[in-house]
Amino acid sequence: MGNVGFTTIDMIILIVYLLVVLVAGLLFSKKEMQGKEFFKGDGTVPWYVTSVSIFATLLSPISFMTLAGNSYAGTWLLWFAQLGMIFAIPVAIRFFLPIYARLDIDTAYDYLQKRFGSKALRALSAVFFIIYQIGRMSIIMYLPSVALATLTKIDVNILIIAMGAIAIVYSYTGGVKSVLWTDFIQGSVLLIGTVIGLFFLIANLKGGFGDIASELASGKFISGNETIFNPNLLKDSIFLIILGSGINTLSSYVSSQDIVQRFTTTQNVKKLNKMMFTNGVLSIFIASVFLSDWYRLIRLLSSTASRAARAALFLKTRSSLTLSPMVFQLE
Repeated sequence: MGNVGFTTIDMIILIVYLLVVLVAGLLFSKKEMQGKEFFKGDGTVPWYVTSVSIFATLLSPISFMTLAGNSYAGTWLLWFAQLGMIFAIPVAIRFFLPIYARLDIDTAYDYLQKRFGSKALRALSAVFFIIYQIGRMSIIMYLPSVALATLTKIDVNILIIAMGAIAIVYSYTGGVKSVLWTDFIQGSVLLIGTVIGLFFLIANLKGGFGDIASELASGKFISGNETIFNPNLLKDSIFLIILGSGINTLSSYVSSQDIVQRFTTTQNVKKLNKMMFTNGVLSIFIASVFLSDWYRLIRLLSSTASRAARAALFLKTRSSLTLSPMVFQLE
């Protein structure tokens, strides 16, 4: 593969990473899960593991690429969308999670049947969710596969099949317990990798935080034509971004089965609350790091950085771009 583009070392890292995820999922599936245990776990998964799983579930290559692209081409406007969690999390904790814990539901749509006494409503909601997820997962699987295909010259279809097969194997054999632990591994890799990248970029950027603060103050954080609040809700504003994102995030917390399934792993309300708050902190943190990392990358690749630093960053960034999409919810 040479020294330009996707190197042999990159390929080794990628293969080892995928094997570790697969083996970890299989190890956690040693105990055969049957019935409700397969979908709700056996009650042994720590709350922080589930919290990181929720964090990883809500992220995707779409988040990774749009945040980076927005930071590169424009401002930090999309960062404000993460602040919607400040509204969504308290509402979910106050009005929804206690109900889910008390009723010991099996799925998000199990609640609808219990509340309205309609199996048809439960089935219809589940069908709509499946249709939505088919479309969503198609995009999530396709985007990182295109990036990897460009780097590795491997056919996109082969990459999609490989990622899908790995996720299916550990999900099918170990149920939700395997999914939670592999999510935890992937989420941890993402968090650790981005933090290392952050410190690396800071160490190699001339001017440090002072230069960054100057750029943000001059319109990189919020451009001069952005409105923070407009009483006319038909007009664009940062307030509407926060509010709309909060409503969208709340809907995921209370009605999307891939999130609600994580909540069903425990009936302890205190643990559920800790899951939610931790997820919120991680989500806002990682969005900030994504945006700042890419801003520093632009600065570092400019003429102010040494040639050696630019070369080193290019190699590290290429590997990061290769692995990062894989971190987001293989299943």
